[in-house]
Amino acid sequence: MKTTSLTAALVLAASSTLAQQTGITLGMQLEPPHLDPTGAAAAAIDEVVYANIYEGLTRFGPDGSVLPALAESWEISDDGLSYTFTLRSGVTFHDGAAFTADDVAFSLDRARAEDSTNAQKALFAAIDDVNVIDDTTVEITLLDPDGALLFNLAWGDAIIIDDSDVETIQQNPIGTGPFKFDNWYQGDRIEISAYPDYWGEPAKLTQATFKFISDPTAAFAALMAGDIDAFPVFPAPENLPQFEADPRFSVIVGSTEGETILAMNNQNGPLADVKVREAIAHAIDRQAIIDGAMFGYGTPIGTHFAPHHPAYIDLTDLSEYDPEKSKALLAEAGYPDGFSTTLKLPPPSYARRGGEIVASQLRAVGIETEITNLEWAQWLEEVFRGKDFGLTIVSHTEPMDIGIYARPDYYFQYDDPAVQALVAGLAAVTDPEDRSAILKTVQETIARNYVNAYLFQLAKTGVADARIKGLWENSPTQANDLTAVYWEE
Repeated sequence: MKTTSLTAALVLAASSTLAQQTGITLGMQLEPPHLDPTGAAAAAIDEVVYANIYEGLTRFGPDGSVLPALAESWEISDDGLSYTFTLRSGVTFHDGAAFTADDVAFSLDRARAEDSTNAQKALFAAIDDVNVIDDTTVEITLLDPDGALLFNLAWGDAIIIDDSDVETIQQNPIGTGPFKFDNWYQGDRIEISAYPDYWGEPAKLTQATFKFISDPTAAFAALMAGDIDAFPVFPAPENLPQFEADPRFSVIVGSTEGETILAMNNQNGPLADVKVREAIAHAIDRQAIIDGAMFGYGTPIGTHFAPHHPAYIDLTDLSEYDPEKSKALLAEAGYPDGFSTTLKLPPPSYARRGGEIVASQLRAVGIETEITNLEWAQWLEEVFRGKDFGLTIVSHTEPMDIGIYARPDYYFQYDDPAVQALVAGLAAVTDPEDRSAILKTVQETIARNYVNAYLFQLAKTGVADARIKGLWENSPTQANDLTAVYWEE
């Protein structure tokens, strides 16, 4: 009897281990406001659903390349005005409905509609029409050639949905991806599991849980206790050396598309004056923020562009740390004694910790800030949508998003016809050198207009159980892509 009990216990333990190795629990600092990537700008939405639940015609690979997804191939007309996509056959949504070209037309027409709430509606501006040829063939015609179309279609904002799911998409997403949505326990976690009828290579994991832990100390404790298997963007960089020294963990440091900025409301009081904005930019010691808030992880930037992009230019010297110059500019602008404004901070540690340092640096030149810590939903409502702020710190993690400076209604409200014309013209340019020249001009224009103070490119500092393989090292887009993740035996 004793032997039988011991054997049973060993079998049970072995079964438990095997079960654990086909499931994973990932930590995330922010909980998404909902699960519709076509209806909000919050990165946390894509971090759950991108490539896992939802797919588009194309998708980003881990190195940022654009790969086929629901479209297995495409042909481009000689004049660049027509893209004909051949769709994959045998694809179904997670409710069993068949995926067809009608779903592509519905999704792209919805995204570019006049009343669309898509946060990246500009991605679809070049589309003139979406024509269904047959169930597996769809043609997209353009108003003008758009060299970025395949790139734009890879964004989470361009995922393909079934029209019958629109009403429930925010709480019950139904996509075509390798994982299907199971449960959302608000304030705690989201659970997904492998979709057995997936059209492509099945996921190696059978189940995944996204666990929301906003407090860095709690995140550290959860990893150490084994409650979390991986934290792809670990919020407490000061703990990374400790994880590196522990063989149970691997530390994965890479780059992101996240330009971290001190965003300024260009229509708010003194901040409407470019001299004031320049004064703020010169009051900021970027390296002190990188060292103090990110423990050295981060790359200084002087404009809103990723340093790893071929078209990047280093413009940090335009806003080098110079408090005396900052004071002189404030005097020229009519604020010799400084002024007061608000500094509203979302939850990520780069913002909360960076905000304290920024406030101190601004105080040194006479600018007082009233700091308000906001929850993510509050920040989206009050700052992003409501534009009720003076200053804020946030990381813009969308790839190639410099086009936001051509949108005068965007939350920092920069209205510059010259930049708007440059960005509009960029869409029609396909030559790489010509595109690079335009991108450099836009970078320099916004840097010289001090639209925002540009701080650093966010590093991707992940921590995972050392047996987990396949997590993305870099973040070419906002995603926790689990399609290639597995436990090493």
